[in-house]
Amino acid sequence: MKKQLLALAIGSMVVAPSVAMADKGPTVYGKVNVSYENQDNGAEDQWELESNASRIGVKGELDLDIENVVAIYQAEFQVDVDDGNRGGSNSSPFSQRNIFGGFKHSQLGTLKAGKFDTPFKVSQGKVDQFGDLRGDINEIVGGSERPSNIIQYSSPKLVDVVSLNLAMIPGEGDEDFADRRDGVADGFSTSVVFDNGMLYASLGYDSEIETNLFDLGGDTLVDALHVAAKLNINNFELGALFQQSENSDSAFDGGDFEDTTYIVSAAVKLDRWKLKAQYGMTDLDTLDDDLTLMALGADYKVGKSSKVFGYFANVEADNGIQDDTTFGIGFEHNFSM
Repeated sequence: MKKQLLALAIGSMVVAPSVAMADKGPTVYGKVNVSYENQDNGAEDQWELESNASRIGVKGELDLDIENVVAIYQAEFQVDVDDGNRGGSNSSPFSQRNIFGGFKHSQLGTLKAGKFDTPFKVSQGKVDQFGDLRGDINEIVGGSERPSNIIQYSSPKLVDVVSLNLAMIPGEGDEDFADRRDGVADGFSTSVVFDNGMLYASLGYDSEIETNLFDLGGDTLVDALHVAAKLNINNFELGALFQQSENSDSAFDGGDFEDTTYIVSAAVKLDRWKLKAQYGMTDLDTLDDDLTLMALGADYKVGKSSKVFGYFANVEADNGIQDDTTFGIGFEHNFSM
């Protein structure tokens, strides 16, 4: 009886705030994704337990005294399920992901500010069949950034299928190769997205965004353009992405570096099964080398919001400097309340 009363008391404390704001939230959400992997980089071969961008967050909307306008907010954090700490035993158990506040107008669109994924990153859509795993397209292509100090406007859907996104990032006095970045908007990220349910297509552009340029072998200020598309027909999914990235003119005077990337992906759903594959190649202009990515996998749904999976991935450089092979099995649980 005492245990039942205690449970009811705790439940009432959790539910009461939700009832007061039942129309808009807040919503607590997240996912736990854990895999057990054999990782072989040619020099070392070992088994590791991985927490693949597991996260928890809260988001919602608040009614305002302005017609058709609501306040929006989100605070999302990544946590390592395998050891409970991000970056070591003495660090915080959480690291920031998408965190912002802003306003949304039903006809005029959304304005938000904080730390969150750029429009360029988001406009990749769901082309990547192995996101957050070692078969992720980020293994061979840059541009998937979540910068701080970002301000973004997103239009409402035009004719119910097209949306526009524009973000700017002030440098706030950062030094970049003796150039002081102190303007109103030192970096831009934009996208145009078409989505009618069956076909997803996007055009994304970054200007002077700090990200990985594989041809250079590290991060620098990058200008990038990509085109992405995904087609959903019955139980089949087909995706493709083309991207060109190069160092910005303002980055440095050490020459021109350019990545050209091609990626294709496919999946088929068979009852509870999803079989998927992905291939990509990045041509490194100055280094005269190619990076290739190949991944195969299968997901099996064990519930509406849970699955178990297995996958194989290989990332290899033609010059032999890199040859990473991964085999993993794992599970994912998504939750929302």
